[in-house]
Amino acid sequence: MPVTSPNRPLILATRGSPLAMAQAQAVLALCRAAFPQLQFELETVKTTGDKLQRASLAKPAGSLPKGLFTKELEVALRQHEADLAVHSLKDLPTSLPDGLELGAVLERADARDVLIYRADESASPDSPSTLNPQLSTLSVLPPGATVATSSTRRREQLLAQRPDLNLVQMRGNVGTRLQKLATNRALHAIILAAAGLHRLGLQLSNVNPQPSTTAPHSALRTPHSEVPPGLVAAYLAPEIMLPCVGQGAIGIEVRAQDDLVEPVCARLNHHETRQCVRAERSFLQAMGGGCQSPVTAYAVAAGGEIWLRAISFRTGKAERAEARGPISAPEALGAQVAAALARR
Repeated sequence: MPVTSPNRPLILATRGSPLAMAQAQAVLALCRAAFPQLQFELETVKTTGDKLQRASLAKPAGSLPKGLFTKELEVALRQHEADLAVHSLKDLPTSLPDGLELGAVLERADARDVLIYRADESASPDSPSTLNPQLSTLSVLPPGATVATSSTRRREQLLAQRPDLNLVQMRGNVGTRLQKLATNRALHAIILAAAGLHRLGLQLSNVNPQPSTTAPHSALRTPHSEVPPGLVAAYLAPEIMLPCVGQGAIGIEVRAQDDLVEPVCARLNHHETRQCVRAERSFLQAMGGGCQSPVTAYAVAAGGEIWLRAISFRTGKAERAEARGPISAPEALGAQVAAALARR
């Protein structure tokens, strides 16, 4: 599709957190490389979620504003103050405002979560564990360990496997959370998204790069100085911790039928990732949940099919369902898996 060159820069709106800026800068670089004849600029927008740094994100559904990290970006789009809004897709509600649409989904980064803890406080590797051997990643935490997370999804999955753990709330950007872990001896571990760590330049060295339940633990390394010494990290495979819907993917929200940005979105979009997150978001919408609901789903694509796994804690215990379907019908697959859980 030919690209019309406007007489102004195309504006990419983003939150101002370090992670959001890193994501937006990556998108900006892709746009400039793909369309050197166009001008692109970043505009930072402070969202409701950024203003509510002390609010708990684990409150019951409906008690927090909808679109906590997206509403103000959407206002900028609708008022033509921005042309593309860059989101962590896990933050984007499944129902978008009238006149807006998900224009593109970039290729998904590592969707796994990462357990980060102090090396000097892990359980002895020789100590007996009552955990399933496949879930041995969590056995490094001593009995009654305190783990910080603001995610209901992570909390429920942790307690299902380690009911002895003490779960506490934590807000703040990645650097703040790492500092809190390093300096608060009452805190044993935190959980962060691998994609966010990687986008900030934090590397887990000597770790199996593929999703696996046997990935070794590793020192957390970075070319920067914001990571305190002595922290160790390990990937949590989907068998241990099913990721959040849309985790690891960047979504580009735009005005519907905007011919100016349509070719840009077409170039940015990664088809397999988009179909996978469409299945996940369809599941979440059918379950009537948001990003803080005690339900989640994770999809992978291979051989023209999508494999969708889901878990729900709405009955108070872990209920699981999974199914495979054609990559061309992701919404139907998501609805099918949601229906299977609803029947239980």
